[in-house]
Amino acid sequence: MKQELLSLILPARNEVESLRCLIPTLVATFPDSEIIIVNDGSDDDTLALCAQFPVRVVSHPYPKGNGAAVKSGTRAARGDVLIFMDADGQHQPEDIPRLLEKFAEGYDMVVGARQAGSQAGAHRAVANDVFSRLATWMVGRQVEDLTSGFRVVKADKFRKFLYLLPNGFSYPTTITMSFFRAGFSVAYLPIHTPRRTTGKSHIQPTRDGLRFLLIIFKIGTLYSPLKLFLPISLAFFFSGLGYYLFTFVTEHRFTNMSALLLTSSMLIFLIGLISEQITMLIYKDSD
Repeated sequence: MKQELLSLILPARNEVESLRCLIPTLVATFPDSEIIIVNDGSDDDTLALCAQFPVRVVSHPYPKGNGAAVKSGTRAARGDVLIFMDADGQHQPEDIPRLLEKFAEGYDMVVGARQAGSQAGAHRAVANDVFSRLATWMVGRQVEDLTSGFRVVKADKFRKFLYLLPNGFSYPTTITMSFFRAGFSVAYLPIHTPRRTTGKSHIQPTRDGLRFLLIIFKIGTLYSPLKLFLPISLAFFFSGLGYYLFTFVTEHRFTNMSALLLTSSMLIFLIGLISEQITMLIYKDSD
């Protein structure tokens, strides 16, 4: 069997300080691999630093987002296996061989699952836990870290879902749910990520709070919309039925509110059915 080429893809925006240590380590550890730094509109010395090492650089003329950088790096990559990691120094190069060892067992994607104490803040840890629990319920398998950007994946399978990936920060969520929906094999490997010591996170809780809320709905619509819409439909149905029984006993009549709740439950259920069919069309070419 021919040796598979590895492509390491690092989206980077103003991360020159962490890249000073990270790039030399990657070059020394993976001399035969392709290392791609995606410069997402940085205004620091990222380009000058990369010019000192045998790495490929893909540059955006202005910041487009983490997901857009991932897509640009994927399109440029020549490797059979893609390794994604953050450029802020939180993902450790020494964990890559462990991910590759797990990947060699026959998985289509292996994700580094951050353990307790690895999150950048309490709000991030809580949000990730909520997303992971929801995803676990949706897919029927344990999803240990839905938002981790540290992963090894087969290039051909990853590219099948490239058009679905957003330009922002929720690309890990989208690609994970897409792999589960398509029936590909996904594994998780425990890792520890230290808190960043240089630079600052580009995620702002206030600005991105609504985006994270939308991710919850995106999880459902990407995998199994009916699992999301059916409970909501049932909640409206039993509320309408309960209110009808209450008004029938107390006032001997069928109220407009009961009609509204029961009608809404039917509409939500039908929307769920339609969404399910649309989702099936999205994944029709994933074989």
